[in-house]
Amino acid sequence: MSRRTASEITRELLDGIKGGRYPVGALLPTEFELCAQFHASRYTIRAVLQELQDLGLVSRRKNVGTRVEAAEPKAVFKPTLASVEDLMQFGEQHRRVVQAVETTVAPAEVAAALGGTPATKWLRISSVRWNDDAAATPIAWTDIYIDTAYEDIGAIVRDTPDVLVSSLIESRHGRHIAEIEQSVRASTLTDKRVARALGIEIGSSVLKVVRRYLDEAGDTFEVSVTIHPAETFSVTTRMRRSTR
Repeated sequence: MSRRTASEITRELLDGIKGGRYPVGALLPTEFELCAQFHASRYTIRAVLQELQDLGLVSRRKNVGTRVEAAEPKAVFKPTLASVEDLMQFGEQHRRVVQAVETTVAPAEVAAALGGTPATKWLRISSVRWNDDAAATPIAWTDIYIDTAYEDIGAIVRDTPDVLVSSLIESRHGRHIAEIEQSVRASTLTDKRVARALGIEIGSSVLKVVRRYLDEAGDTFEVSVTIHPAETFSVTTRMRRSTR
């Protein structure tokens, strides 16, 4: 039997999981057994199992093995973002459903980024992002904080679900994005609003994505805080070694 590629092995294991040959709760063959079965290297098998784990189909534990957790892959979003334009295009690809528009104080890190005090009031636009398929589970919850001087944005944002808030600020107030600073980190869900909207439990592991939108002067005029259920979102960054 000829050596199998990672994509071929992944497809066969996917078919086995979907078809019930490896039912939910069962253990897949060991790495050694899979290497022998597919005439593949251990490196290839580990890459295949990582792909299955990224899809939410299996979990892997030392001294236990690889356990099947689901028969169907979860929706996993892996954007490759290299520019402001890429990020804005990604944001426009998903349907926004506004949950609330209100004036409130912001978390300390957000208030500091916007140049305010802990007591400063900001306009907060809270929304849930969905994929184009309305029957799908929600992708994320986003809280956007902007200056209350932009209250007209809050008045029209419900009627423009396909337009980013930053784009509305650009078109209506002439404040253009020159740079976006993004941080992605693991967190634990504590907000009941988000838990209800995303259908997950308080205390669940989530990914928190915080973005600062800066103008040409380097001043921050918008901060967004997005919460993704764990294992449904990742960002791919491609780096090239310098030849100099």
